[in-house]
Amino acid sequence: MERYRILKELGDGTCGNVYKAINTETSEIVAVKKMKRKFYFWEECINLREIKSLRKLNHPNIIKLKEIVRENNELFFILEYMERNLYQLTKERQRPFLEEEIRGLMSQVLQGLSNMHRNGYFHRDLKPENLLVTNDVIKIADFGLAREVSSSHPFTDYVSTRWYRAPEVLLQSSSYTPAIDMWAVGAVLAELFTLCPIFPGESEMDQLYKICCVLGPPDWTSFPELRSASRLFDISCFDITPANLSDVIPNASLEAIDLIKQLCSWDPLRRPTADQCLQHPFFHVDMRIPHPLGDPLQMNLSNVGPEPNLELNLWDFGTEKDDVYLGLTLAVNPSPSCLDLFPAKMASKSQGTGTDMLFCPGFQDHSQQSVFWSLFPPDLHQISTPVDSSLSLSFSTIPHSTIGAPQSTGFGMTSLQTNCLERPFLSISSSFQQGRCL
Repeated sequence: MERYRILKELGDGTCGNVYKAINTETSEIVAVKKMKRKFYFWEECINLREIKSLRKLNHPNIIKLKEIVRENNELFFILEYMERNLYQLTKERQRPFLEEEIRGLMSQVLQGLSNMHRNGYFHRDLKPENLLVTNDVIKIADFGLAREVSSSHPFTDYVSTRWYRAPEVLLQSSSYTPAIDMWAVGAVLAELFTLCPIFPGESEMDQLYKICCVLGPPDWTSFPELRSASRLFDISCFDITPANLSDVIPNASLEAIDLIKQLCSWDPLRRPTADQCLQHPFFHVDMRIPHPLGDPLQMNLSNVGPEPNLELNLWDFGTEKDDVYLGLTLAVNPSPSCLDLFPAKMASKSQGTGTDMLFCPGFQDHSQQSVFWSLFPPDLHQISTPVDSSLSLSFSTIPHSTIGAPQSTGFGMTSLQTNCLERPFLSISSSFQQGRCL
């Protein structure tokens, strides 16, 4: 240890003290964790779960173990240095985190957690103090309670700090899983929005009560092999009405609320994995196409002039094999003055010319009918005639007073490039009665 000079103490934990130090040979700043117990044999050191897990895990969002030193029967971990932990960062905040900041932090935590679980370990003590931050980078640290997923039961009762402890651990289940880490992630995610713990129990019983106050009482079938079912029974006797999570975390988006609800599920089997969390809409908010505000067939589109009003709706793709196509639907509600035909221009970029295409709806009762032109792959209807894949559409203003949205100023869609589609697309025309598509 003569190569390291201690600069200051960073923290005092159950198993050891952590110091900021400098490598006098390289001038590198490191963190040194000095274990409190004595180690008389080297085999004792390398068999520690903390060392075994850190030596196996190698990920940008997991703290890196640089070196192990045993000197005078004392054991030292030399770790990479991080400026602060998430708890300190939260306490320093003068205002709540922006949701995009929370998204950036939690996506890193989940990536590190995914790597850990895939490599056969779960942390069992995730909390803001064990999430270290430097600038915008966050890393999972303190693997003193980490354990192999394949370890034989029963597991120890006391793991994790109470506020982030999963219900199955509070209820002394003998067979908990890595889902306890996911519960902790949900609690941390909620705390980043509110800057205070969501379940601040003062004892294990009070912790269960606080959880019930937010989530409501659980389903008894969610907890097999309980050794302390009386705790849950005592609390379930109270008439507890669950809180509205959107009221508890008012500054969180609906996507964030949904993810927290899934992570903080009483049933461990219902909690998403780290990989599943990363696919949640909360982490893909900028890539989402919103659903229509109402049924597009029932919307009252009023005309603003002699030209028809147009609305373009994009619905989500289906999950079935036959549903994987681009569903673009162009709805036209003509005014009485243009019942006979409406011109639309199909621009061909490859030829540099425009071709006028006349769509003739053939209305019999224009107040109750509209026309849809849908774009589908040609083989969907066994049609193989190719068309140019360059399409230009023009739109007029659509007032949406009936749904409380501001008036549209029009919508522009750039032409489709000829090389952006694997196959040509066709324009299929079909009429329908309002409220029903044929």
